[in-house]
Amino acid sequence: MLIGVLLAVTWLILVIRYPHKALPVSLAALCGLLLLAAVVVWQQEQQSRRLSRVEIRLQHDLVQCPGARPLRVEVHNGNSRALRELRWKLYVHSPGQSANLIQGRPAELDYDGPGNLLADARWQECLPLPALRPGYRPQSLEYRAIDLRGRFTR
Repeated sequence: MLIGVLLAVTWLILVIRYPHKALPVSLAALCGLLLLAAVVVWQQEQQSRRLSRVEIRLQHDLVQCPGARPLRVEVHNGNSRALRELRWKLYVHSPGQSANLIQGRPAELDYDGPGNLLADARWQECLPLPALRPGYRPQSLEYRAIDLRGRFTR
C-alpha cells in the first residue's frame, strides 16, 4: 500500500512539474491498463460461457450407487474443448425451500469432477453425501452444483 501511495505522489509531482512529458506517458500507460483490463474481462466471459455449457446432474440413487456413496453425479461437457478440471460446491435443499441443508460449513465442501473430459463427452460417478441436518431424508431432497470452477484446454 505504501508503494502505491509513493508511486501516485511521484506521478502527481511529475505531472505538475513536467506536464508536456508526463501526460503523454501517462496516457500511454492508461491505454495499456485499459487494454489489459479488456483482455481479462474477455477471458473471464469466455470461461463463464464455457462453464455454462457444462451440465451437472445430481441425485440420490441407491440403485446404481453403493450405500456409502449414494450421490450419483453425471457431467456432460457440451463444449468444443476438453475440460481439464472441474470443481463445485453442493447445495442441498428440500423442494419448495431455499435453505441449504448441509450440516456444518457447506462453503468448505468442494467436489471434484473428472480430471479430463473430452468435448461432448459424459462422466458418471458415485460420491459420498455430506452430513445433512437431522430430520431430512436424503432421497426426498434436491441436489444442485453451485459455484462452478473449471479449466479447459486451449
